[in-house]
Amino acid sequence: MNFSAKQLAQILEGTIEGNEDVSVNKLSKIEEGSEGSISFLANPKYVSFIYETKASIVIVGKDFVPEKPISSTLIKVENPYQSFAKLLEAYNSIKNNKVGIEQPSFISETAKVGENVYIGAFAYIGNKAEIGQNVKIYPHVYVGDGVIIKDNSVLYAGVKVYTECEVGKNCIIHSGTVIGSDGFGYSVENGKYIKVPQTGNVVIEDEVEIGGNACIDRATLGSTIIRKGVKIDNLVHIAHNVEIDENTAVAAQSGIAGSSKIGKNCQLGGQVGIAGHLSIADNVKIQAQSGIASNITTKGLSLQGSPALPIMNFKKSYVHFKNLPDIIAKKENK
Repeated sequence: MNFSAKQLAQILEGTIEGNEDVSVNKLSKIEEGSEGSISFLANPKYVSFIYETKASIVIVGKDFVPEKPISSTLIKVENPYQSFAKLLEAYNSIKNNKVGIEQPSFISETAKVGENVYIGAFAYIGNKAEIGQNVKIYPHVYVGDGVIIKDNSVLYAGVKVYTECEVGKNCIIHSGTVIGSDGFGYSVENGKYIKVPQTGNVVIEDEVEIGGNACIDRATLGSTIIRKGVKIDNLVHIAHNVEIDENTAVAAQSGIAGSSKIGKNCQLGGQVGIAGHLSIADNVKIQAQSGIASNITTKGLSLQGSPALPIMNFKKSYVHFKNLPDIIAKKENK
C-alpha cells in the first residue's frame, strides 16, 4: 500500500518539511534508503546519512535543523524512534492480516472458534478448545484439548500448546515454543526414577510475548503462571509451578527451576540460572550468566556472578580475582 507524507504526518501527529504528496510503500534504514521508502533519524551518529539517503521520507525530531540541503521530505515529530516503531507496528498489522481457515487443518467439532481468525494449514485444534476473536494460528500449530486462546493473540508456525493451558489476549508466541509440557518431576524408588504425574497447566496472561523454542512446563498441581506484560526471549526454560510477575523480561538461554517466584519489573540477562523454590523481589536486575542460589528479598538490587553478589561487590571482588596469579607469584618469589 502507498501512503503519502500528508497521511503519515496525520498518523504520527507530525509536521512536514518538503513535498506532502510524496508517497512511500516500504520501510528502510536511513543508510539503505531507496526511492519510495520511509526511514527515521534518532541517533546523532547517523546524521551524515540524512544528506545522502535516497529515502523519500525521513522521520526526524522536532528540533532537527539541517546543515545542508536534503532531498527527502521530512516529518518532524516529538520522538522519531517511537514514531517509527508505531509505523512498524502498523506495517506488521497490515502484512500479517491473514483471515480464513486453510486446508488441510483439523478443528474439533466441540471447539469454539471466534470471528476473523486465521488457522493455517496442518494446524490442529483439539476438543473443547476455545479460540477467541482475531486470533492468528499459523501452520503446524498444535492446540490441545481444553486450551483457551484469547482475542488477538498470535501463535506462529510450529507452536505447541498442551491440554488445558491458557493464553491471554494480545499475546505473541514464536515458532517452536512448547507451552505445557510435563514438569521435571520424579521420585526415586529402589534407585530408579519414577515419574510424578504433572496434572496442572500453564496460564499466560495478557500482552505476553514469548520467543522461539522456549519451553514452559505445566505445574505438578495448580498452574505455572506468566503474568501480564512479561517478555520472554528465545530458548528460555521455565519449570513447573514457576510464577513470573508483571512486566518482567527474561533474556535468551535463561533457566528458572521449579516453584521459584520472580517479582514485577525484573530483568534477567542471558543465561541466568535460578535455583528452585526461591523468591526474587520486584525490580531486581540480574546480569548475564549469573546464578541465583538463595532468595533475593531487597527490591531493586542489581546482581552479578555465580553465586550472584550485589554488582558493586562483584566488581570489587573481580579486581582482586583477576590479579590472583600475580599475587601468588609475588608471594612465591619472596
